[in-house]
Amino acid sequence: MIAAEKINAPHRMSEPKTIRAILIFVALAFMALFLVVPLVSVFAEGLRQGLGFYFQTLRDPLTLSAIKLTLIAAGISVPLNCIFGVAAAWAIAKFDFRGKNILLTLIDLPFSISPVISGLIYVLVFGAQGWFGSWFSDHNIKIIFAVPGIVLATIFVTFPFVARELIPLMQAQGRTEEEAARVLGASGWQTFWRVTIPNIKWGLIYGVILCNARAMGEFGAVSVVSGHIQGQTNTIPLHVQILYEGNNFAGAFAVASLLTFLALVTLVLKTWVEYKNTALNKMET
Repeated sequence: MIAAEKINAPHRMSEPKTIRAILIFVALAFMALFLVVPLVSVFAEGLRQGLGFYFQTLRDPLTLSAIKLTLIAAGISVPLNCIFGVAAAWAIAKFDFRGKNILLTLIDLPFSISPVISGLIYVLVFGAQGWFGSWFSDHNIKIIFAVPGIVLATIFVTFPFVARELIPLMQAQGRTEEEAARVLGASGWQTFWRVTIPNIKWGLIYGVILCNARAMGEFGAVSVVSGHIQGQTNTIPLHVQILYEGNNFAGAFAVASLLTFLALVTLVLKTWVEYKNTALNKMET
């Protein structure tokens, strides 16, 4: 009996200790070289001229304007992409309709197009010489080189994140619970709020975290449509570029530390959501 168990037991690979030590060392060295060292260097360079200069840079009106515009762009794009992501995932996972594969392809479009190209597309459509540029100009509406253009570009590059997190999750959950709720007399909205949302809340939070991080750190598309007008159309990444090109290296790293801090917060939140989701799955099983 024992012999049979040994035969049926899964084969486990056992590498020599030297090989394991080398692999662990390579992994840790790679992490230190490409993750830890850059993160530390950003804060070290930002604080090189002291805390006084650091906070003076962050309180600068141009820096505050860049922070405000970044928060506006993220504050508009993230909720809109959240609504779109939930609606798209619900439609794709819960219903069969013509054009489903086309919709899935369009959702992935920002992943396959360079952000710079997406910015140029908005210039082509809404610019002064664009398709609708003359109409907007006649009605005194400014899209390109203004806040609306930055918001539109941010929405475009971030709209796949929530949808792509929810689609596989909702497909794996199936339609059984929603159909049961409808049979018991629940309306569409009752089914959505009391059945669908509780089942996807952790995936939704995860998608929103990633969407917000990309919205606040986007450079390429925003750079094309912003016009780089200091105090008006510069987001945090664009302001970092201007400071660096102006040889204000300490100021550039001081402002960049804000985005670095955002990355660390995003990583912590991402880990927490993954932990909660894993713990919830274990409880259900």
